[in-house]
Amino acid sequence: MNFQEILDSAKNLNGDNIGTAHIVIKAFIYILVLLAVLFLGHRFQLADELLKLEKIESKELDLKKSFEAKAFKAANLETYKQQLAEMEESYGALLRQLPSDTEVPGLLEDITHTGLGSGLDFKSIALGSELPSEFYTELPLTISINGGYHSFANFVSGVSALPRIVTLHDFTVVPKGSGGELDVNIKAKTYRYNEKGEEG
Repeated sequence: MNFQEILDSAKNLNGDNIGTAHIVIKAFIYILVLLAVLFLGHRFQLADELLKLEKIESKELDLKKSFEAKAFKAANLETYKQQLAEMEESYGALLRQLPSDTEVPGLLEDITHTGLGSGLDFKSIALGSELPSEFYTELPLTISINGGYHSFANFVSGVSALPRIVTLHDFTVVPKGSGGELDVNIKAKTYRYNEKGEEG
C-alpha cells in the first residue's frame, strides 16, 4: 500500500465502484459521512434540545431563588405576624389621635383650655373649611391669642402634648407695647379620619 495506489483509487472512484475503493478512501468517506451526520444532528436536533435545556436551567435558577425567598418568609412567619400585630396596634393608636366629627368641639375646648392654662388671652379661635383627601380630612383653625413669650411657648408645648393631632403653622408674632406682651396669629390644622377612605 503506497500513496500512489491510494491516489489512483481516488481518481477512479465513482458511484459504481465505491465498494472496491482502497480501505483508506473508504475510511475517509466513512469519517466524512459520520462528521456530516454529527453536524446535521447537532444543527437540527441537538441545538434545539440544548436551547430547551438552557431555558430549563435558567427557569430552575429562578425557581430556586423563589423557593429560597419563600422558605425565608416561612421561617420568619411568626416574626412577620408579630410585626403585623404591632403595626395594626400603631395604626389603631394613630387613628385614635384623629378626632371624629363629634370630637372636634371637645378638641377646640382642649386647645382653649391649654391656652388659658398657659396664661394667654384668646381673641378668637375659628374653624375653616374642611379639606378632604383620600384617608383623612384636614380641618384648618385660625387662632388669635395675646400674652407673654413664655406663656406662648407653654401653649405650643401643651398643644403638642394633646391626645389628638394638632399641627401649628404660619405664626405671625407682633409685639404689643413695651411690657413684653405679644399678639400672635397661628394657622393650626387638625385632622379627622375619613371613613370613606377606609371603605375604599
